[in-house]
Amino acid sequence: MSITELSSKERSVLRAAAHALKPTVQVGENNGLTPAVLKEIDLSLTAHGLIKVRVAGDDRENRLMILQAICAELGCVSVAHFGKVLTLFRFAPQHAHLLAGAKPPVERSKRLPNEEYTPKKLAAAGKTIKDKKRKSVAPKANDELVKKPSKPTIPVRSSIRTEERTTARRGAGRTVVSRSTRSASRRTGSALTLRAGRRGR
Repeated sequence: MSITELSSKERSVLRAAAHALKPTVQVGENNGLTPAVLKEIDLSLTAHGLIKVRVAGDDRENRLMILQAICAELGCVSVAHFGKVLTLFRFAPQHAHLLAGAKPPVERSKRLPNEEYTPKKLAAAGKTIKDKKRKSVAPKANDELVKKPSKPTIPVRSSIRTEERTTARRGAGRTVVSRSTRSASRRTGSALTLRAGRRGR
């Protein structure tokens, strides 16, 4: 498996799986990538499938050359390269569970502009939104035997007293009818005339 064969989803799943891993093999700065180091990396890939390798030294170009050499010699793929730590993966049937979280992308169904939207659950059951809105008209069992309780009627209280008074307006041929719930005593004269009469006595 080459470096370019991992999809972005598979690479993301492998990064998450390797988050808690610690480097199992270290490449020295002086000796570099020796056959003994390659053998240790090969054994770790065979046993675990997904490993981390630490490369000593501050030369980034040297680390990239070591990464390319490991992938070419052992047939593994680079998952991530953070600082001095290389994350490597080599596919094997016993390590297929590491890619179980990477599901293929689901193709979205194309819907015409004038077509009604159908939820996924209804589409999986072979139904449409119209079938869900449709209600059964037939009565259910024992529905005919059960009578709906009638609403109690509240008696309307009649007004105690009503008094109608007609007032003719000048230039108008209509009358105004006013109703009051209580009768008021008639008073002759205004309040000023009553007070003036009391003072004159």
